[in-house]
Amino acid sequence: FFLKQKTAYEIRLSLVGSEMCIRDRKVSLPRKRVDREGSRRHPYAMVTVDLNADMGESFGSWKTGNDESLLGIVTSANVACGFHAGDAVVMGRTCKAAAEHGVCIGAHVSYRDLVGFGRNFIDVDPGRLRDEVIYQLSALRGVAAVHGAAVRYVKPHGALYNTIVHHQAQAKAVVEAIGAVNSAAGADMAILGLPGALVLDLAEQQGVRTLSEAFADRAYNPDGTLVSRRQEGSVLHDPGEVAERVVTLVTQGSVTAIDGTEVPIKADSVCVHGDTPGAVAMATAVRDRLASAGVELRAAA
Repeated sequence: FFLKQKTAYEIRLSLVGSEMCIRDRKVSLPRKRVDREGSRRHPYAMVTVDLNADMGESFGSWKTGNDESLLGIVTSANVACGFHAGDAVVMGRTCKAAAEHGVCIGAHVSYRDLVGFGRNFIDVDPGRLRDEVIYQLSALRGVAAVHGAAVRYVKPHGALYNTIVHHQAQAKAVVEAIGAVNSAAGADMAILGLPGALVLDLAEQQGVRTLSEAFADRAYNPDGTLVSRRQEGSVLHDPGEVAERVVTLVTQGSVTAIDGTEVPIKADSVCVHGDTPGAVAMATAVRDRLASAGVELRAAA
């Protein structure tokens, strides 16, 4: 016989169910929504959604992205903290512009990997990773404060983001770093991650707020994880196609995987990468298509 493969979200639901037995707490699954015409909506569908983009990824004389234009479109900005990209000047400029546009600021923390743009896995000691995340958070929080803004969430970047979907020690280190800064500074930064990721489960256990994320311009595997950038078709480039995909994700709670299957996805925020060609056109298409579908854009954190 054949066993049905569970998606990442389904696995996460089953883990929560197990914890319910251990901690004797009630967990309620989302109820199906009924729209004004009386038709059923998917239980994961949203009426509001956050639109985020990676920003502040220039470094010294090297320039990338179109942050100023994107800040007029998105509701949250993931600002690089100097470990994969960004520097003191870029961080300050990005935080100032985000504050002026009323855009929510998040810390885009990473492995120490400027050469590889944070896309290389590093088998770093968990204690060192914890301290390096604290360092990055503290730097961005200070820069943002100078410009009258606060850092409201943390989104790990690149290889670190993908690793802590399943890597116990590194996921724990990242959660501990956020919890330590929250406790010391009286802050309430959330962590933004892939639905079903181990790091989100650990964060919930430690009292760190969690936000789940979907990607507008990335292909998905049938288990709800992202297709590796090394694989052909991993990044989507057509603004119209991406916009329709996001509307389906937000209103129906599902995304079509690379093999054609439908994967249920619950996301508080949708990411449009700021370093991809045509990022502004894509973000504009997504925003406009969501508006035409009656979806409100609102910062999640």
